Amino acid sequence: MRIQSTIRFALPKDIDQIVELCKRHADYERAEYDRKGKSKKLATALFSDSPPLYCLVVESDGQLLGYATYMVQYATWDAENYIYLDCIYLKEYARGLGIGKKLINRIKAEGKALKCGLMQWQTPDFNTRAITFYKRLGATSKTKERFFLSW
Repeated sequence: MRIQSTIRFALPKDIDQIVELCKRHADYERAEYDRKGKSKKLATALFSDSPPLYCLVVESDGQLLGYATYMVQYATWDAENYIYLDCIYLKEYARGLGIGKKLINRIKAEGKALKCGLMQWQTPDFNTRAITFYKRLGATSKTKERFFLSW
């Protein structure tokens, strides 16, 4: 199957579809997701004067097939900025068609433009399809556990 799609930065009109993709992403990763208030918070994060978050979307025929969000962070050990890929998700039928690779390559290009020399991300250890995809791209992994502390 071939899908004609465009990768572009998210627009305010995309917020509701992005929230729906976030819900699907959470379901895929076996995580809880509460949509309440997310549209407004994401819109603020993405479309403020100095946005802390960037979002690329994959669009086909007016519908979003996927999204990727990322931000610039600083690595103390490397003493340089890097791209932290917070989320990347494609609907099931859009996987395995080369769209994910195009999306990653676009993020790499955006990272270079932002003077970042590296991209980092994580995926659950049960997501073997994604791990295989990332390794095919030439990515390497480190064994670490991610901890969360709420207040």
